[in-house]
Amino acid sequence: MSAPVESDANNDRDRERSSTQLHAQMIVLRERLREAEETLSAIRNGDVDAVVVSGNDDVPRIYTLETADESYRLLVQEMQEGALTLTGAGDILYCNSRLAQLVGSESAKIIGGSLKHFVAEGDWEAVARMIEAEGKGEIEIKGALGATIPVHISFSVLRGGKLANAELFCGIVTDLTEQRRTSDQLRATHEALLLQVAERERTERLLRQSQKMEAVGQLTGGIAHDFNNLLMVIMGGLNVLDRDPTPERRRILQDAMRRAAQRGAALTRKLLAFSRQRELHAKPIVIPRHVESMRELLDGSLSGDLTVRTQFDPGVWAVYVDEGELETALLNLCVNSRDAMPSGGTITITAANRPDFSEFPLHGDFVELAVIDTGSGMDTQTVARCLEPFYTTKDIGKGSGLGLAQVYGFVRGSAGTIQIESRPDAGTRVSLFLPRAMGEAAGPEESAPSVPEAAARCRVLLVEDDAEVAALTQEMLLELGYQVLHVGSAQEGLQALTTEQDSIGLILSDVMMPGGMDGLSFVRKVRNDGVRLPVVLASGYAESIRDEAERAGIALLAKPYRLDELGRALAGVLAMTTADVPAVICAHTTGQADAESSSR
Repeated sequence: MSAPVESDANNDRDRERSSTQLHAQMIVLRERLREAEETLSAIRNGDVDAVVVSGNDDVPRIYTLETADESYRLLVQEMQEGALTLTGAGDILYCNSRLAQLVGSESAKIIGGSLKHFVAEGDWEAVARMIEAEGKGEIEIKGALGATIPVHISFSVLRGGKLANAELFCGIVTDLTEQRRTSDQLRATHEALLLQVAERERTERLLRQSQKMEAVGQLTGGIAHDFNNLLMVIMGGLNVLDRDPTPERRRILQDAMRRAAQRGAALTRKLLAFSRQRELHAKPIVIPRHVESMRELLDGSLSGDLTVRTQFDPGVWAVYVDEGELETALLNLCVNSRDAMPSGGTITITAANRPDFSEFPLHGDFVELAVIDTGSGMDTQTVARCLEPFYTTKDIGKGSGLGLAQVYGFVRGSAGTIQIESRPDAGTRVSLFLPRAMGEAAGPEESAPSVPEAAARCRVLLVEDDAEVAALTQEMLLELGYQVLHVGSAQEGLQALTTEQDSIGLILSDVMMPGGMDGLSFVRKVRNDGVRLPVVLASGYAESIRDEAERAGIALLAKPYRLDELGRALAGVLAMTTADVPAVICAHTTGQADAESSSR
């Protein structure tokens, strides 16, 4: 009986020992719970810098909390962009100092408010859509004192962040003021540069034109002399014809007067083509052909005691240059040569191929165009400076020093170079090296095709205010087999078309007329009135109406014209009556001149 009593006592002691151990463990657990609660409270209050946790290997691990959070908050506070967190409705929960600075307020006053208060009127709907779609864009926000600030703003969902089960968003706001200012400055600078370029181009055009006109001015005396000679041939020939000479002498006089008139027309055409203002257009040019086309201008204008010779190698290549600038350069060089030979002499113009020409930085196939004179020449110092603009050794009033500057600009602008050889009392050689044109140069001008004799004859309405011109033109029309109705103004022409349109088959009208309506306006009025008659217009200066005529689809025919040229022009427009009838303009040059002008 003693054994059971002893067993119960042992069991009681075991239970008491277990209870004591459990109580001790509960005390430890309560202490750990208290420490955990205090730690969590410290974390919430921001009083903890780090948490030390012992792992299963008894190696302590340190997790920084406040330090990491502080770095993050410092980064957000000091960033150059504005930052904020907000609800989907736009209520601001947080903003950094940069955003407060942008809107000219304080963070404490911004938090709790709505982003809508800081968005410029008219932009809020777009901002609300951006928040919802996590989008981005450029808007304007209200700054201090009511000013608006251009900004770029972007939104994204704040992951893990919710308020009452609603999504939270973060936003980044970038000030675009400086960027816009820089962009405006760049735009203003670009526009200023464009204006400078346009002004420079305008100045260059004016300079080129002044150089042309100066070159023409240098030749004024020679041109007047040449025209007086031409007029002498015509006037003297008419006086002799009045004496009723023999048929043979009459034929000789008529041929001489005809040649004089043609020379005068050609010289006028060259002067007008040379002096007109136009844009630079490089094209393949055959130098011998174009130099020879200037012979009349040079021979009759430099002076009587000067001889102009040409010497061209066979097979000279075409060069790629502007035709008008080439003519200006040649004329300037010839004028300089003339001035260097006051007692007369010889000007020689040569052209030769220079394959594999090399002068840094140029290399390749070039054509050497040279102007050589037997004049006074230049010393070394003058040669070194002669290409400078406005440098001249001539007396006041005899030159501006722009002639060789134009030549230099033309050559360099044509991707070529210039060489000058000269010695006192030994003459001067100016060589222009121009790049070979790889394209095919324009061929010789073709004569106008003949007009079939079957071209219809009709009654012509002649609109011409000059009585003498009208009388001569009427005789030419009668000689061609046309009937003529002459009126002296555009207004009279309109009246004639109203009363006698059925009997009129063609209109021949001058361009420059009194009464407030010129030839172009007359043609427009006729066409607007539904009259579709073929028209030929005549003008004292074709270049003044060339662009407008081309825009209107109107061809150009040169004047003064010969009888056969007038016949071809009239028959040509009559042949087109079944189509949309164009008008043909006649200008005070030659028929060949018109073809040359049209090719430019």
